[in-house]
Amino acid sequence: MPVLLTQGFRPFFLAAGLWAAAALALWILVLTNGLALPSRFDPLAWHIHEMLFGFVMAAIAGFLLTAIPNWTRRLPVRGVPLAWLAGSWLLGRIACLVSAGLPPWLAIVADLLFPASLVLVVAREIVAGRNWRNLPMVAPVALLGVANLLMHLEAAGVNLPFGLGWRLGLAAVTVLVSVVAGRIVPSFTRNWLARHPGSALPAPHGKVDRVALGILHAGLLAWAFFPEMKAVGAVLLAGAALNLWRLLRWHGEATAAEPLLLILHIGYGWLVLGAALLGLAQFDLGVPQSAAIHALTAGAIGTMILAVMTRATRGHTGRELSADRVTSLIYALVTLAAIMRVAAAFIGAWTLPLLVASAGFWIAAFAGFLLRYGPMLTSLRPAP
Repeated sequence: MPVLLTQGFRPFFLAAGLWAAAALALWILVLTNGLALPSRFDPLAWHIHEMLFGFVMAAIAGFLLTAIPNWTRRLPVRGVPLAWLAGSWLLGRIACLVSAGLPPWLAIVADLLFPASLVLVVAREIVAGRNWRNLPMVAPVALLGVANLLMHLEAAGVNLPFGLGWRLGLAAVTVLVSVVAGRIVPSFTRNWLARHPGSALPAPHGKVDRVALGILHAGLLAWAFFPEMKAVGAVLLAGAALNLWRLLRWHGEATAAEPLLLILHIGYGWLVLGAALLGLAQFDLGVPQSAAIHALTAGAIGTMILAVMTRATRGHTGRELSADRVTSLIYALVTLAAIMRVAAAFIGAWTLPLLVASAGFWIAAFAGFLLRYGPMLTSLRPAP
């Protein structure tokens, strides 16, 4: 069996890294040189779509297909089923890129084949393993499929609320990040601090976490449908404050000596900041919605994806769970990319230079991931 088809993280983490760099490079060429894409999506819509439903969905697939065997004690999805999933993801990327030359229904079917297949595989594995606790994880993935369909329908001229598809997709991904982070960040932190005594351990999951997540999720989903409602802004601000409290209870400041762990706390900090900025953007306070969106995407989602992909790759290939210099550099680059992208929304005179600089740092971060972790993903041989 080809190495790439032995475990879900191998093809999908590789695909996520490749598409994160390539799709953003294409977007910058469109933005700066007027490159025309043969897509039915307008350039900005294509950029949004491919970041959410191309890059992020590949990373989600890699995470779920790797985590599910641990949840269910079943063998991992591998071989032909994994090849089908990876192939359907690639088919979707090609179909969206050349969709202007395809009938709308054909592009939609080709692109939705992957999320539909992923939902079925994930649900089947969880149900077969009778792992009912994790069955709700299917819901955000299914919601991403619905959001993807809405973006296609809007591009095809169907009368829908403007931007509903991508807002719903962003809300679904942020919900998923907040839930997964609540499991792995305090758990990994507790394990590390137990071996390095001298700091308080993270607080156990409890009422604070449930309330913080409930309010944040309600605010995000309400924003998807009512993006300018001030009451939604108040809910998001409350959710951000409670999730900041939640983050502080995990004692991330004690993990500064281990970047592989610290970056998870930084990623969740971006989520808190993004939710707060999104709440403030609903009021007339001069906070651009673009800053909030990119704090959530380039900041929280980009950082958490790199953090999880590097850690999971090291762990599942038998390597030490510690960041080397290249990995630390990758984290620094994605952090700089997020800072500059958020700053670009505030500083009008420097918007384009900051956008280009942010893209450069982002591409460098994921290129660094491919160079350092690509050999681990494509080979069973031990490497340094």
